[in-house]
Amino acid sequence: MSTPPLVAVYADESCLGNGKEGENPGGAGVLVEYLHKGELVRRALWVAEPATTNNRMALRSVIEALTALSAKGHRFRVVFTTDSRYIVDGMTSWVHDWARRGWKRKAGAIENLDLWLEAVRAARGHDVSFRWVRGHNGHAQNEFANDIAVKAAETQQGSGGLVEAGFDEWLAGKTAKSPHRLEPFPDPGTLPKATSLPPAPSAVNLP
Repeated sequence: MSTPPLVAVYADESCLGNGKEGENPGGAGVLVEYLHKGELVRRALWVAEPATTNNRMALRSVIEALTALSAKGHRFRVVFTTDSRYIVDGMTSWVHDWARRGWKRKAGAIENLDLWLEAVRAARGHDVSFRWVRGHNGHAQNEFANDIAVKAAETQQGSGGLVEAGFDEWLAGKTAKSPHRLEPFPDPGTLPKATSLPPAPSAVNLP
């Protein structure tokens, strides 16, 4: 079996007034990088919700990114980078425990179960490894994803899928103000092992 093409995904989320009373608007931002004929290509997408939380938008970033990559039945080797421990810990550990218990926790309901199931189903369409980076620490791709997530939350507008990223122009403006570290495209020879994921039933069939 041939090795799937490699894609790097950088994702972040925003929720304005997260945790406060009332409806808090949120956004999720994603930067996608891949090689085409030896040239690095960047695309971006963003989505918004009028009443949400940081955690829900973090899950939306996984769902939207991996679903977009699945267009036309494609399968990729994905390095998914985020500053959300909620996503990294959830997709590499928690979902396995929940699945063994019939998608239940030891105590209480699973928060955002509907989105966790969507995220697992979307990820199972690819070979994904989840990687954590510290947020707001000068990591260029992570900062870009954060900026478009915040803008989506503020404007409540989505991109309607993957579009031209405008990353180079964004980076030029940022570098003039403060240094940003540009992460190189992943080396296929040093990739971490892809995350195995349990089957995720449809919500209507859950006990």
